[in-house]
Amino acid sequence: MSTATADHGNDANDGGSPAMHERVLDAVGVAIAGGELPPGSRLTLEGLQQEYGVSRTVARDTMKVLESMNLVYSRRRVGIVVQRREVWNVFDPKLVRWRLASERRARQYSSLTELRIAVEPIAAAGAARRASAEERSQLVALAADLRRLGEAGELQAFLAADIAFHSLLLRSCGNEMFSALEGMVAEVLTSRTHQGLMPFKPRPEALDAHEEVAAAVAGGDTTAAESAMHHILNEVREAMGLH
Repeated sequence: MSTATADHGNDANDGGSPAMHERVLDAVGVAIAGGELPPGSRLTLEGLQQEYGVSRTVARDTMKVLESMNLVYSRRRVGIVVQRREVWNVFDPKLVRWRLASERRARQYSSLTELRIAVEPIAAAGAARRASAEERSQLVALAADLRRLGEAGELQAFLAADIAFHSLLLRSCGNEMFSALEGMVAEVLTSRTHQGLMPFKPRPEALDAHEEVAAAVAGGDTTAAESAMHHILNEVREAMGLH
């Protein structure tokens, strides 16, 4: 990662489209998340301008986003410095995506799967207790969609339905702390599919377990909902080779 000080201060042709901003943000984010830019590394706006061919405005906006996530801090006469990992906003979906795109993805998958094992079964039980009638009906319909799409091998449509299923479960459990993890879980599911870590057709056991979760939530059976969600996540852990 360059920190050269060449001045691209003219913003008239800044390549400052949203796509350009996201490209630079993702590149720097992955470099930080993956350890290419370890804690203590210093960055400059001029270096970002030179490396990515963007304006000072785009470089500054990129740093503002990273600072809001506690990945960097800025000090007068010090510059922009990568923060130590302990203060990172590790639940931010962007950071989750960057860590899963880095060379440290195996460690991140392990951490996130452990978190899901700790949270989602309890969320399933909470949904069985507190979900509205409409939410229960939607969950059953989504489980049916997962069965149909999974057996057909339609992975992208399956991914969308899987994200909707787990997001709805977290939203309907009645615990706002769990609901706040919705974006993080969506990033994990998306990454598994885009990195080719999902089988062409999901295992029948996984499809069965999603239907069991939905049926248990619909029936208000907290014990069965929690148990079936454990089954889903244990299958994920085994499929990913996580122990």
